[in-house]
Amino acid sequence: MADIVNLRRARKTKAREAAATEADANRIKFGRTKAEKTAGQAESRRAATTLDQHRLGQKDD
Repeated sequence: MADIVNLRRARKTKAREAAATEADANRIKFGRTKAEKTAGQAESRRAATTLDQHRLGQKDD
């Protein structure tokens, strides 16, 4: 014989698990410290500057 399951409780448990999974993904996606953000911005500026310095045949506008 099968166990009796409260559907309301099961639905709420499933929703909590889905919310926790989404929260973990958002922590990874958006959870960067200020120091990491600043370092990333500095690195992208350095890369853009280096790329601009190595361009050939720059046009005079």
